[in-house]
This record gives sequence, C-alpha cells and structure tokens, in this order.
Amino acid sequence: MNKKIFWKILLLLLLSWQSGVCLTAVPKDTTKTFKLGFVLPEGVHKLSVPFELNNNLIVIKVLLNNAIPLKFILDTGVRTTVLTEKTFTDLLNLTYSRKITIPGVGGEKSIDAYVTNNVTLEISDIIGRGHALIVLEKDLLQLKNYLGSSVHGVLGYELFSRFVIEINYSAKTVTFNNPDYYKVKRRFKSYDLSIIDTKPYLFANFTLKNFDVFKGKFMVDTGASHSFLIDATTDSNYYIPKPSIYSHLGRGLGGELFGYISRISEFSIPPYSFKEVITTFPDSLSYETNNAKSLRNGTIGGGMLSRFTVVFDYVHEKLYLKKNKSYKKPFEYNLSGLVVKATGMKLDNYEIVEVRKGCSAERAGIKAGDEILIVNGHYTKGLRLDDVLGFINAKASKSVRMTVLRNGEKTKISFKLERQV
Repeated sequence: MNKKIFWKILLLLLLSWQSGVCLTAVPKDTTKTFKLGFVLPEGVHKLSVPFELNNNLIVIKVLLNNAIPLKFILDTGVRTTVLTEKTFTDLLNLTYSRKITIPGVGGEKSIDAYVTNNVTLEISDIIGRGHALIVLEKDLLQLKNYLGSSVHGVLGYELFSRFVIEINYSAKTVTFNNPDYYKVKRRFKSYDLSIIDTKPYLFANFTLKNFDVFKGKFMVDTGASHSFLIDATTDSNYYIPKPSIYSHLGRGLGGELFGYISRISEFSIPPYSFKEVITTFPDSLSYETNNAKSLRNGTIGGGMLSRFTVVFDYVHEKLYLKKNKSYKKPFEYNLSGLVVKATGMKLDNYEIVEVRKGCSAERAGIKAGDEILIVNGHYTKGLRLDDVLGFINAKASKSVRMTVLRNGEKTKISFKLERQV
C-alpha cells in the first residue's frame, strides 16, 4: 500500500456507510450536568495545539476516557470518530451498543465494527463528552506502518462543527476558536463553503490540457494526502491527460484502490493558481463516493492545502486561505516508484512492499520484500519513515544508493530518480 494514498482513511468507509450512528449520547451519570460535544475551557475563546504532519495529514494527540493517550488524524471528510484498534476500548471495558458491517466496493462485506457511546475525548484542555465511537474489529488499515507513526483513528465533524479551526501547516499548529469571538485576520482570502452531509465543498477551476477549462465542486479534505483528485465519471467531458501512469493507489476498507496519476495544466481558486499539478484519477471500478447528495467532482487534499494557512468556519460556511512558504513547492509523485512501510516495534525497519513497473528502481534490481538497511550513506535504524521517503523521492535525476537485505544477504543497488508523469 502506498503511504501517499493512505490519503483517505475513510474514503470507502464513511462515504459508503449508511448506518447513521448518532454523534452524541446521553451520559450515564444523570446526577451531573455536562455540555455534550467538544467545549473550550470556561472563559477561553481560542486554544492552539501542536500537530504532527505525516504525508500532509494532520495528526493530533487525543486522550481517550481520561486514560489512554492516542493519536488521531484531523479529517474534514469524517462524520463520526473512528478508532482503528479495538484493543483500547476493550482495555477500558467499554460496552458496545451494536455491531455494524461496513460494506466494500460494490456492496461486498469489508469489515465488522462496533459502536460504543458515552466516550470522552480530550485534546489538550478541550473536552468532548458524550461521543459515539466507531471501533473497527480488525486494524486492516495499518496506519502506523504506512505513516511511520503510531496513529489510532480519525476524527472530524464533531470538532469542525463546534469551532472555527485554523490550520497553520508551516507552524504545525491547529487553533480552535469560539465562533462567537472569531475575527478573520488580514491577508486571508475568503471563499464560500457548502456544508453537505457534514462535509465541506468548494468550487474550483482546473485546466486539463489544450485549454480545456472546467469549473467543478470539490470536497475540501484534510484527511487526503494527495493534492487534487478528479472523479472522471462525473462529467463526460473530463479526460485523463497524457502522459499518465496506471498504479495501485492503496487499499481501503472497501478493498484495493487503483487509478491513474497524471498532471493537469492548471488548478485555481482565484486569485491562487498552480501549474502542472499532480492529479489522481481513481478507477471507477474501485472507487465509490455515494455522490448523490454532494454531486462532487473530486477532492482537494492535503498536498494542496499544506501550501496555505487554512481556516474552516462551518458555522458561517466560509473558508479562508493565506499562502505560506510552501506555496511555490513543485508537484511531484513518487519519483522512486517504491512503496515502503515501517515495521517492527519501533517502526524503524523499512520494507519495500511494491515496485512500480518500469521505474528506474525496478530496472536496477530492487524487488518487493527487500529491507532497506542503508540509504545514501544513512543507516535507516535512526530514521523516520518520512526521512527514508525523503531520500528516495528527493529530486528528479538525483542518485539513490541503497544497501538492502534480501533472503539474508546484503546487496548494494544504485539508481536515479525519474519522473514517470
């Protein structure tokens, strides 16, 4: 599975799941009165917390039931909070109100999950009481392996519906503001958002090739690591620009995800515009969005959003953007052609799980199953997954030198990074 396309953790979970779990529940202890949902401390109008940025995904610390410290991805595409490891709720002896089945692509069964209510989630001094939590029976997503960090779940709408949320990708801080006191700062550009079925949508312009300009409706998705995704099935005039590569994009709860990677000429949300944007065109056979309510044409992901400081104001249906130091960063896609996952107790063993057909690494002799021991003179034991990926996707034409372990033997291999799209 490609870490890049662990862009949408619940792409096939929440967009195809129709069970309608309640977002809050009445606390068991009726002798005390609590505000349900997330609240700031009394007298506090805003609060900032740091986050980890893993492949354009925002990871924040969350305390579960005042007992277990966990990490969750902050995701505008999520309706109800999801925990990927049932071990934690079992440790707390939480009861499950019901069992549900999350369907895969085409309605096929994918995975069983449970619903537990009256959960408390804390983010720094922000406390959220009375939450429902979807708990997966098995951790099929293996987030920690493909993000290289311990990540245990996803949360979104319960936070975005309560606060005006400012995400500063450069400073790696997220600020939760009381909507009644928030005033937009200078130099931010304002855009209208549509909140449909708990998710935010924005109109944007894009040019494929040959001056074919389109305007579309896109979900603004902080839980997607890609820059831009177009669902070509939503408009008969859409097409995939050449050159393109067909690739295994990853695996979600609904099954394997395949599609094309290409470049479009331009993407714009005036006055901001970007040239030669790497764009994902998922295969319609492995990608379903339950598009009936939203009528969306695709998604704008973290690869694009991370070029800005972004403010989500669901209450007033507004989005605010201000470009940051990453604004002019070039768009690239997996120059090595390798998919790598972190393994071991400390997540510091790095296994190549996939080699893209025709890439320079394949031609040099790299094989799936190889373990990377040394990359460009650095022992991988002291590196994070992001560091390893940084070396093997640094810049087109740059040389990569590896020592890999294969069948108990060490092998040295060199190759040059290259664009295939």
